[in-house]
Amino acid sequence: MSTFLLLVGAVVGIAYLFRHIVVKGKQCTSKARLVGKTVIVTGSNTGIGKSTAIDLAKRGARVILACRSVQRGQAALEEVKRESGSNQVVFMPLDLGSLKSVRSFAENFLKSEPRLDLLINNAGIFVQGRTEDGLGMMFGVNHIGHFLLTNLLLDRLKECGPSRVVSVSSAGHNFGKINFDCLNTHKALGIGTSSMDVFQFYCDSKLCNVLFTHELAKRLKGTKATCYSLHPGAINTELARNTSSVLQMLLKPMTVFFWKNTVQGSQTTLHCALQEGIEPLNGRYFSNCTVRELYTKAKDDAAAKKLWELSERLCGLA
Repeated sequence: MSTFLLLVGAVVGIAYLFRHIVVKGKQCTSKARLVGKTVIVTGSNTGIGKSTAIDLAKRGARVILACRSVQRGQAALEEVKRESGSNQVVFMPLDLGSLKSVRSFAENFLKSEPRLDLLINNAGIFVQGRTEDGLGMMFGVNHIGHFLLTNLLLDRLKECGPSRVVSVSSAGHNFGKINFDCLNTHKALGIGTSSMDVFQFYCDSKLCNVLFTHELAKRLKGTKATCYSLHPGAINTELARNTSSVLQMLLKPMTVFFWKNTVQGSQTTLHCALQEGIEPLNGRYFSNCTVRELYTKAKDDAAAKKLWELSERLCGLA
């Protein structure tokens, strides 16, 4: 019995060390204050977006919570204010699955807010379907919505430089591919409906995030604006809330022992947003608060330019 207890104790100890040393990861070390700065965080009503918003508000920033659900957005507004101790927090409705909503948000923001110093493209979904504009849902929300939003706000970001655009991608981009024939024909990354299809399209959309940042960096040269993409780590968030109950049940043990909480998961976002001296790394990809090398497909100049031009056509900028 004592041997069994020692074995159990050893396993628990190893799990604890793994959880708190390996899983937890690095922390953003920047002490930057953001008084007088304005930040937009998309998808900030939950998960790492909300944790990011709380941290930035604590630093004195004026934080715009850009969220689809009015009810959840208003609830997050009160929580972010309470947790940060700041009244410089504003909720503005934004549905990234609606090009009309993105344009309305940008118009309202530019009319009401004189500054924009940080744009954090955080929101993301893991569900198949179609947006109201007929785009594949994950392509439309995870990429096109943020693509249009960034472009509509780009002049303001340049005016307020030094400024940054931070896009939350995923290590899943390594499994992604861009099927331009499918995008041109179906306005979607793929048309399957199986669980493996949905996972593939999610990875494809995350590759879009990295390629978008790669191309954006080229277009920001000569300005005081820079951009970065990142993998936040495996996070215990609501991203999988639209998946099957069986899958959620299978994932539950992993979320407890091997996944970061939302505060830990926001650290690389904060690093990219705040860390001093990373401007020479414009367009690069970060993980665990560290710049990482990419596979060739994620820094393909031709693919990034082609995706940009296609995105312009699909959201009416071309």
